[in-house]
Amino acid sequence: MHKTELIFLKDIERVQNSVVTVGTFDGVHQGHRYLIETVVQKARERNARSVVISFDPHPRDIINPGSDGIKQLTTIEERREILEEIGIDVLLIIPFTRDFSLISSEEFVKEIVYDKVGVSEFVIGYDHHFGKDRSGTIETVENIGKKLNFDAFIVSKKEMGEVTVSSTTIRRELSENGNVVQASNLLGRAYRLNGIVIHGDKRGRKIGYPTANLKAEHRNKVIPKNGVYAVKVRVGEEWYGGMMNIGHRPTFDKIELRLEVNIFNFDEDIYGQTIQVRFINRLRDEVKFDGIDELVAQLDRDKENALGEL
Repeated sequence: MHKTELIFLKDIERVQNSVVTVGTFDGVHQGHRYLIETVVQKARERNARSVVISFDPHPRDIINPGSDGIKQLTTIEERREILEEIGIDVLLIIPFTRDFSLISSEEFVKEIVYDKVGVSEFVIGYDHHFGKDRSGTIETVENIGKKLNFDAFIVSKKEMGEVTVSSTTIRRELSENGNVVQASNLLGRAYRLNGIVIHGDKRGRKIGYPTANLKAEHRNKVIPKNGVYAVKVRVGEEWYGGMMNIGHRPTFDKIELRLEVNIFNFDEDIYGQTIQVRFINRLRDEVKFDGIDELVAQLDRDKENALGEL
């Protein structure tokens, strides 16, 4: 199976024969995917290493400080996994700092992409800008490529698709609307969330619906709108159907936000493990019930509806 290495800038080995692209790629959505697939294709043609250069934290958190941070569609590990599915060899993460944000586009291409990573071909989208004040353009890459003897390949608007996909739109569909189907359409895959299984109060077990309580892998991960969702769950290498409740459990005690997933046909101790949830569809809003019997009856209907989605 193809593996994508996750490497930080200080550890990268320079390989001249590398096909490279650069971007934040939060979400690795449909608008990003053709560009990245082009990198894989070009690398195969050249028998080269395929490299995606990305950043952490999100550049907007550094350039526009003072907020709680931009909500992320993908953690670094989720990004690596998605790129692995596409066929990328290396995900290179550059720590995005205030000093780094002041580097000119020419310095970035020469001193980082060329000197530290190595590049035989630089793949860039038709509208991509990078470097200080976003002054780097296709022309920047082409001009430096002529001087340093590497090629520039421009992915056109037509090739990338007529529909403009925005990470901001996807975040809104998830957090404000809970529309995981539309978000998945824009992403080109089901929205996923990695979480560590933590101890809860085990109330679900007492009513026949045990849940794994999750702590999201990253504090700024986009969490879909409160409600109940049909989901698929990966535990280790195995996949299961399930249903997930996101909310404050108003029937009980209106506590802080909880992420709880009931995994169908599963009864193992997985405390401390990281599992992955993929959202298939939203089943309903979070509701306060008059009693346990009413809650259990609704959970029975939720499970039936979830199974219908899976």
